[in-house]
Amino acid sequence: MEKKVLSKEELLKNKDQILEQYNKTSRQFQKPALLTKKERKILGIGKDEGRAILRYARISDRKAKIVLDLIKGKGIDEAYAILRYTPKAASELIYKLLKSAEANAVNNNDLNRDALYVAEAYATQGPTLKRIQPRARGSAYRIRKRTSHITVVLKER
Repeated sequence: MEKKVLSKEELLKNKDQILEQYNKTSRQFQKPALLTKKERKILGIGKDEGRAILRYARISDRKAKIVLDLIKGKGIDEAYAILRYTPKAASELIYKLLKSAEANAVNNNDLNRDALYVAEAYATQGPTLKRIQPRARGSAYRIRKRTSHITVVLKER
């Protein structure tokens, strides 16, 4: 079962119907209908936000979530201040990520910088690097070097 690829003219002509179908959740899976990248661009979905994703960050997702919970729902200047003075390893990574999301929102989507706030901020677990630590009598302990994928989404108030 393959999805029919629509041309730009067809997409723009059926824009209201497609957006209605996209925003309505399917009863079976409770997920919105999937659109291709081209369709999302033509329909303007995702133009109201600035998003930045840091993949394979060498920090545990548990440690990153502690800092992300501090900035969720805050204005962008307040979030910068919180990150600047939080003594955690994740705060430096998230500070850079927030700057990137701000640049994406302002430059790519023409959003007002002063009205931005942190709408979503979450960290998910990435692949774990497994290493060993030699121990006494020829045994070895496993060291798990955890990674995470951190996402920050900014929207206008």
